[in-house]
Amino acid sequence: MTYEELIERLDPNVYQSLRQSIALGKWPDGRKLTPQQREISLEAIIYYENLHNIPEQGRVGYLDRGSKAGTECDPSVRRNQSGNNDVDPDQFVEVKS
Repeated sequence: MTYEELIERLDPNVYQSLRQSIALGKWPDGRKLTPQQREISLEAIIYYENLHNIPEQGRVGYLDRGSKAGTECDPSVRRNQSGNNDVDPDQFVEVKS
C-alpha cells in the first residue's frame, strides 16, 4: 500500500485523533509526541485535508484574519522599507496555499 492509498483510506476518527494529538503535543495515551512524530502526523493531516477537500476554515493551521484582513496587522501586507508606516494598497499580496 502506498502513502497516498493509506491517507485515502484513513478513517475520519484517526484523522481527528491525529489532529488532537498535534494540538496537545501528546498521544491519546499521554505519551509526548517526538518532533519527528509531530512532523509526520502534520504532513499526513495536511495531505488528508487536501485529498478530502476539507474547507479552508476547517484545516489545521487556518488563521481567521477577520476584520484585520488587508490592514497593517495582516502579515500578507508588504511594508515600505523606508520607515514610512503608510500602507500602499497596491502592495497587498494574496496568500493562498
